[in-house]
Amino acid sequence: MAEASPPRASPLRALAHRNFRLYFAGQGVSILGTWIQTVALSWLVYRLTGSAALLGIVAFLGQAPQLVVGPLAGAWIDRHDRRRMLMAVQGLLAAQALVLSMLTFAGLVGPRVIVAMALLLGLANSFETPLRQALLGQLVGTRADLGNAIALNAMLFNSARFVGPPVAGILVAAFGEAVCFALNAVSFLALIGALAAVRVTASPRAPGSIGSAFREGIAYAWGSYPTRVLLAMVAFLNLLATPYVVLMPIFAERVFGGDARTLGWLLGAAGVGSVGAAAFLATRRSHATLIGYVALGCGVAAASLAVVSHTERLALALGALAAAGFGMTATNVSCNTTLQTIVPERLRGRVVSLFTSALWGMHAVGGLAAGAVASAAGAGATLAGGAGLLAAVTAWYVTRLPALRRALAGAAPAAP
Repeated sequence: MAEASPPRASPLRALAHRNFRLYFAGQGVSILGTWIQTVALSWLVYRLTGSAALLGIVAFLGQAPQLVVGPLAGAWIDRHDRRRMLMAVQGLLAAQALVLSMLTFAGLVGPRVIVAMALLLGLANSFETPLRQALLGQLVGTRADLGNAIALNAMLFNSARFVGPPVAGILVAAFGEAVCFALNAVSFLALIGALAAVRVTASPRAPGSIGSAFREGIAYAWGSYPTRVLLAMVAFLNLLATPYVVLMPIFAERVFGGDARTLGWLLGAAGVGSVGAAAFLATRRSHATLIGYVALGCGVAAASLAVVSHTERLALALGALAAAGFGMTATNVSCNTTLQTIVPERLRGRVVSLFTSALWGMHAVGGLAAGAVASAAGAGATLAGGAGLLAAVTAWYVTRLPALRRALAGAAPAAP
C-alpha cells in the first residue's frame, strides 16, 4: 500500500516509507558482507596464483552472465512477484558464499573451484541486481520519491564499498579469506528478513510469453532516444573505467609495496567519492541537471584514473580514486534515476535489467580485457588507455546533450 509522500525537500525523504526503511536496513548489512567477500576473493586469487589474467577472469564470470542473462531476466521479473523472487535469489547467494567458505576452510579451494563459484555468483546476480532496482518503486509507493530512493540505495551501496574493503583487509590479514566468505553468507539473512516483513502492492504483470515480453522491452529501449543514449553511456563507462577494481591488487603490491590492507584502502577511497556523489544526487530531480552530471561524472572519472595510472604516491592515488568514485557513481545514478523516472511501470523490470546488464555486464567484459592487457602491457598502461578512451566517449556525449534535453523535455514522467 502506498504511503503519503514525505516532504520533498528532505534528502532522506524515501526513508519516511516503512517498506523502504526495512529494505534499507537489511540491504545495508547484506551489501557490507558482499564487499567483504569481493575483496577477500580478489586477494585469494592473487595470493594463490599471482595472475592478473585470472583476476580478470574471476571478475568477468562474477558479472558477465548479466550481459546475456540479464535482459531475459527482466522479462521474467515483469511476469512474477518481485519480492518473492528476490528472497529466493538471496537464499541462493547465501548458499554460494557458505560453500565457498567451507571449501576454503578445508583447503580445497583452487583456480577451478574459484572459477565455478564465480560463475554461479554471476548467474545469481543476473536476477538479483535488476530485481533489487525494480522493487524500489514498489517500496516507496510513489514516483515522486523514486529518484531519492535510487540515490539513497546507491549511497548505501557505496558506504559499504567504503567500509567493506578496509574491514575485509583487516579480516583477511587476521583470520583468512574463509571467515570473510562465512560472514557474507550470514549477511544475506538480514535482507531476507527485511523482505519478509515488507508489504507491497503487486506490480502489473507482463502478459504473453517470456519471448514476447523481452521483445517489447527491447523495442521500447531502442525506440526511446533518451533510453538508448543513456544505456550507451552506462555501457561505455563501465567497460572503460570500472575495471580499475581488477587491477588494484597489482597496484597495491607492485606499485605501492603494500598488502591486503593497502588494497582495502585503495578500494575504500573510491567508495568515499561514491558516497559523496550519491548523497549529492539525493537532492536532485531535474532531468536536465541529471544528464549534465553524466558528462561531468565521466570526465572526472577519466581524468582521475589517468592520475592513478601515472603516480607512485599512495596519498595521491587515494585522492584520485576518491574523485574517480565520485564521477562513476554520478554517471550511473544519474542514468538510473532518469531511466526509472520515464519508464512505464509495466516495463520497469525490463528496462532496469538492460541498465544493470550494461553496467555489470560491461564491467565484466572490461575486467576480463583489463586483466589480459595488463598481463602484456602492465597495469599502469592499461588503466591509462581506458581513461583516454573514456575521455573520447565523454566528448561524444556532450555533442548529444542538446538533442537529449529536447527529448526529455517532451517526456513527462510515465504513468504507472
